[in-house]
Amino acid sequence: MQISRADFADPRLAAFLQAHLDDMEPTAPPESRHALDLTALRGPGVRLWVATDADALVGTAALAALEPRHEELKSMRTEPRVRGRGVASRLLDHVLADARSRGVERISLETGSMAFFAPARAFYAGAGFVPCGPFGSYVDDPNSTFMTRELAP
Repeated sequence: MQISRADFADPRLAAFLQAHLDDMEPTAPPESRHALDLTALRGPGVRLWVATDADALVGTAALAALEPRHEELKSMRTEPRVRGRGVASRLLDHVLADARSRGVERISLETGSMAFFAPARAFYAGAGFVPCGPFGSYVDDPNSTFMTRELAP
């Protein structure tokens, strides 16, 4: 498996990210869905990576700047047919190493509070993320779970 910065001209990326948005659609009302679309992922202060295996796109992860030394984990997704093979762990390790190398001290994330997101919450907790309150422009929302992790230098 290889991890590299995203090529926004790759048509596989648009399809992969659309599948992510499609997965999120039935989980919460529109105001409680915070996944970024392709245009937002191209925005300033956002870094997107892709994981590929045998030329297949198998995962994505992004970091979005919130404030100095604090970034948000976004667009973390593993292709369903390869879940359980370590793709998410490798992507998370990669983005956390990138953040550390740039002096980022904290990574926060928002994920759903519904049963659909229980595996994600367990994964993040296992990676050292702890519950926190809303951050950035988020507000309290019963459909959201907020988590954060300090990064050791």
